[in-house]
Amino acid sequence: MTRTQGVAQRWLVVGAAGMLGRDVVEAAAGAGHQVTGVGRDGLDVTDAAAALAAVVGYDVVVSCAAWTAVDDAETHEAEAFAVNATGAANLARAAAAAGARLVHVSTDYVFDGDGTEPYPEDAPMSPRSAYGRTKAAGEWAVRAETADAVVVRTAWLYGAGGRCFPRTIARAAGERDRLSVADDQTGQPTWTADLADLIVRLVAARVPGGIYHGTSSGQVTWCGFARQVVAASGHPTPADATTSAAYQLPAPRPAYSVLGHDQLHELGVEPIGDWAERWDAAAPTVLAGL
Repeated sequence: MTRTQGVAQRWLVVGAAGMLGRDVVEAAAGAGHQVTGVGRDGLDVTDAAAALAAVVGYDVVVSCAAWTAVDDAETHEAEAFAVNATGAANLARAAAAAGARLVHVSTDYVFDGDGTEPYPEDAPMSPRSAYGRTKAAGEWAVRAETADAVVVRTAWLYGAGGRCFPRTIARAAGERDRLSVADDQTGQPTWTADLADLIVRLVAARVPGGIYHGTSSGQVTWCGFARQVVAASGHPTPADATTSAAYQLPAPRPAYSVLGHDQLHELGVEPIGDWAERWDAAAPTVLAGL
């Protein structure tokens, strides 16, 4: 098998037990590829030798493995760095040695969140949290190890395979008389199934190595999204607007997390659709069983 457009490839999805990883496995298999998924128990990305051995024989390596506990990273930055930066470097080095294409998933937290217009792919990184710093370091490491790597930044992920904002809100709407949700943070709710599909399409299009943004189009606040989630859940519970200061969380959240998709447009790769339309499509699956 070769990395030729339209030809079946051997894919290794690292972090396959997570919400995004599961959907990447499904999307790649659905596209006709031979897919192996490994979770934390199957591959410790902080072990350089293990990473080198794990990627042998694969054409594409998708790294969904990450320390994503944003608040815990504030007091465990070294541990988060080991996964998000050192682990990313290990996989990139291993992929380069094996001749495999690496897709590395990153985050909007690499930006300061002070923007008022969608962040372009080449905007300067200026993270304000430990999580953001470790993910920014991971991007630098990956691009230093292999210029062929595809770095896909995403944000506000939700899906059926794990804990996420819509499932939390829908469950709370069935238990409480009113909800209170931050209305001073703006972003792009993104379905993991849509991001997985985009990753498959990026590889199939043989895009140049570089940074791409994998988020839904449009924008909304958390409160605005919560109201759409409540409506989809069938509960009559009101969602009242509040500020993020009401929560007193350890890690600062970006106030503005809207990412631009210029690189996708330039290469003729269709970005993910409008967040509201995609939520309507996702809701029955994401909220199933609640």
